[in-house]
Amino acid sequence: MMVSHLADRTPPANIRSLLPFLQGSCFILIETARFAATSLLIVLGLPLALFLFVAGWDLGGLFTQLANLSDRYLEADGLRRSLFSQDLKGCFLVLAGAVTLFRMPRFLKRLAADLDNHPAREANRD
Repeated sequence: MMVSHLADRTPPANIRSLLPFLQGSCFILIETARFAATSLLIVLGLPLALFLFVAGWDLGGLFTQLANLSDRYLEADGLRRSLFSQDLKGCFLVLAGAVTLFRMPRFLKRLAADLDNHPAREANRD
């Protein structure tokens, strides 16, 4: 006697019921990646703005300052290079944290507002 186990199986979850969850997850991931990318670009652009300010907004002065910095870096011994690199890493992390903390409340408010005004939810209300 052959027994079929097809009747014992539970039906698969409805894909349409998972769609809002997947849409919300993708939206949050995209917005978070955008926030992280723009924060990183801000942090990387701040030293450039600082060097331009020091050089008097002159590109010739900027490249003179950078040449001076690179010459001093190349002439330094290994320990000083290592300390300078650690200082740069520390400054980058502190600056990245400050920019992120400064921008985070607005990002979270905008994300919450966008999730509350989701078009699929508004279409279902009709």
